[in-house]
Amino acid sequence: MTNYRIQGSTGEWEVVIGLEVHAQVTSNAKLFSSASTAFGAEPNTQVSLIDAAMPGMLPVPNRECIRQAVRTGMAVEAQINRWSRFDRKNYFYADLPQGYQISQLYHPLVGEGQLTIDTDEKAGIPQDKRIGIERIHVEQDAGKLMHDQHPTMSYVDLNRSGVALMEIVSRPDMTSPAEAGAYVRKLRAILRYVGSCDGNMEEGSMRADVNVSVRRPGEPLGTRTETKNVNSVRFVMQAIEHEARRQVEVIEDGGQVVQETRLFDPGTGTTRSMRSKEDAHDYRYFPDPDLLPLELDDAFLDECRASLPELPDTKRRRYTEELGLTPYNARELTAEVETFARFETLLRRTAERLGKSERDVATQVANWALSIAPGVINAAGPDADPAHATADAQAEILSLQAAGEISGGQAKEIFEIVLKTGRAAAEIAETEGLKQLSDTGAIAAAVDQVLAANPDKVAEYRGGKDKLFGFFVGQTMKALKGQGNPAVVNELLRDRLDQNA
Repeated sequence: MTNYRIQGSTGEWEVVIGLEVHAQVTSNAKLFSSASTAFGAEPNTQVSLIDAAMPGMLPVPNRECIRQAVRTGMAVEAQINRWSRFDRKNYFYADLPQGYQISQLYHPLVGEGQLTIDTDEKAGIPQDKRIGIERIHVEQDAGKLMHDQHPTMSYVDLNRSGVALMEIVSRPDMTSPAEAGAYVRKLRAILRYVGSCDGNMEEGSMRADVNVSVRRPGEPLGTRTETKNVNSVRFVMQAIEHEARRQVEVIEDGGQVVQETRLFDPGTGTTRSMRSKEDAHDYRYFPDPDLLPLELDDAFLDECRASLPELPDTKRRRYTEELGLTPYNARELTAEVETFARFETLLRRTAERLGKSERDVATQVANWALSIAPGVINAAGPDADPAHATADAQAEILSLQAAGEISGGQAKEIFEIVLKTGRAAAEIAETEGLKQLSDTGAIAAAVDQVLAANPDKVAEYRGGKDKLFGFFVGQTMKALKGQGNPAVVNELLRDRLDQNA
């Protein structure tokens, strides 16, 4: 339990949060038709006769959509129901041509599971906080109404009508906006690892209905409201913060919270009433007579399970235990699919070039991938071509640095030139004078020159003023025009300074 509380005028209040996340299933065709699901097409260009609800058209389930939903359930340790059924959810809306939505109420495809959110002490998220998942069911999306095309008319775009959605329903186990944000981030990461949803919240591929209620600590659950279609982690957290405080104010002013559906306004960070909240009986659910129940066999389930990738928590443990990375680096590297994919490719190429194990070079590669390379790319500006930032090019730079041929600063300079020109790192180091000097004779001469020029500081150092060592390093590197190998410089300086100490 976190310490998050809302302080009202009459005392403290707890917040209870549950999320219903709608995730668009990754598939080329819709749930019950062969129409395309590509984003950004011209309105009403991806609508089959089934999507338009033409008479006599019968739905046929898309096997890939069912497979992706099952794989998602397995990734959150959920029960997979071998027998499930589609129901009709009856309601009229202008962008729902059938007059009903095909969904699953009574017998969903996926049952109870759980998801462990990431620990964040600053945000009050305890270690190993698990959020229960009540169910995952498959349903078809509705179309889209466009109200800004004409001053007095609304238009209907049915391109989304019939697109497959997974509705992932959590238990009311979250007790702060931070926990809800962590849940959405973790769920999005899992969906993207699995490949069952692209997680693009801006395009509507993933959105959340946010259920919020408040209560006095230890009292029964209060009346909840549902804020629909929130499309970013930040907005989810803002919606919870505002709605919880609004409910506290209503109750403390002597009113009652009404069970209703609300909308979130990103511009103001507030929610507003949309309609009274319906219950299941309002939709007159009944089994869809056009669809047989889904029955999953062992071969199908085995194939789904075998196709799962290494998931975020497992990958994070492997990075810390097998590669020796810090928990912070492991967490950052596994947060996004693209990040870990780039890291693992670069790690493999660098280890191969140096003839070392991946563990031996993992820390160097992680630091480069998380902080150094992004900084150079940002600083390079519009002249940089991301296509030049290949794993081979970066592995070559890291190999030169590990071999002591270039310094950290030179590695950055070389990478910037690589980004702008596509030239090979070794060639740049040679022709641009960016190789590190490791010749002990040349470095020793520079050290002797610096010590001879500063006899007073040498005496102070030998008299116990150890901090002057940095001065000698800086002067020596200056004499070597920044090209001296720091390890050799440090070693020779200490040797010379300690000789007559």
